[in-house]
Amino acid sequence: MRLFKNKKTPKQKIAQTVTGNGFSNPFNALNSYVPLNNTQHLLYASLREAIPIIDSAISKLVRLLGTFEVVCADKTAERRLKYFLDNVKTGGNNAGFKCFLGTYFDRLLTYGTAVAEIIPYSDYSSIYGLYNAANSDILLKNNRNNPLKLDVYVQQDNGEVVPVKNQELIMITSLNPQPEKAGGTSILQGLPFVSNILLKIFTAIGQNWDRVGNVRFAVTYKPPNDGTDGIYTQQRAELIADEWSKAMQDKGLSDFVAVGDVDIKVIGADNQILDCQTPGRLLLEQIVSKLSIPPFILGLSWSSTERMSSQQADILTSELEHYRDLLNPMINKVCSMWLAMNGYSTEHELVWSNINLQDEVELANARLINTQADQLENKKE
Repeated sequence: MRLFKNKKTPKQKIAQTVTGNGFSNPFNALNSYVPLNNTQHLLYASLREAIPIIDSAISKLVRLLGTFEVVCADKTAERRLKYFLDNVKTGGNNAGFKCFLGTYFDRLLTYGTAVAEIIPYSDYSSIYGLYNAANSDILLKNNRNNPLKLDVYVQQDNGEVVPVKNQELIMITSLNPQPEKAGGTSILQGLPFVSNILLKIFTAIGQNWDRVGNVRFAVTYKPPNDGTDGIYTQQRAELIADEWSKAMQDKGLSDFVAVGDVDIKVIGADNQILDCQTPGRLLLEQIVSKLSIPPFILGLSWSSTERMSSQQADILTSELEHYRDLLNPMINKVCSMWLAMNGYSTEHELVWSNINLQDEVELANARLINTQADQLENKKE
């Protein structure tokens, strides 16, 4: 019987798993998206900032809206009204109704509702300026006496919600209003879920390229089978780790010399990066279809025939005409109020310009074809 037994040296850990922190896109508003929530102003603003193609599409819609002229029977009133529209104050050191209309239309598309105020002079002799209200600062409610009218409320410093004075000076435009709620529906509704998936793809691509550019190494030390593996393994592993860290931190070239069986590999070198082109295009197709903008206008080189491009341009033209019809009541209200304050008849007519030069070319070609057809018919007679 042996009185003394050899103590077994506990084996040291030679590897340890480190749990990394979860990484998501920096736009927290998209991660906290709640479907069917009607007032998500921060969400829609973050959506435009996160996905550049969405911001580009809305900006292009604003620019493609075009300009208009106001025609009056009294040419003096028409001339003065034109001067007013070209020079009216709109805030932020900006002037001109075109600048005001661009911001108004931009908010209409982004938030589904645009609210602005006509600011008259103190004696109500004319209109001093036009002000676009921030959607996050107001609350819309249906009028108690007239369900077809919307009233604007604001929240005071004490938290009390009170109606805005002089509601007749408020202009409201709603995009695709729903019967059960006050206000309109944003053109971006339905995109947060799809856009969040697209952002995850972009984030993963960024992480992969960060790892490719800043390579991580796996240094594996295999202890020898000489009976000393349990005693000196930890010390040798720590020594190798220190020397490897010094070699990697050195700004210049340096060599790494180790004794024993040491294997060095690049982490993730054997992995295959997922193809992002197919899912990325699938998600972009959903976004572009919601915004009603032809892909070629956004710089997307998707294959399309000339006939398809022409049909897409026709669809865009009809969309812009629809938006013009939505904005006409607001424009007419400003013009009528200015004419009435300055003692003129409020009768006027809005004449919008052609949406683009391609429409003018097509109209000219149509007139040319009609003229040629008339000439052929006259020759036959």
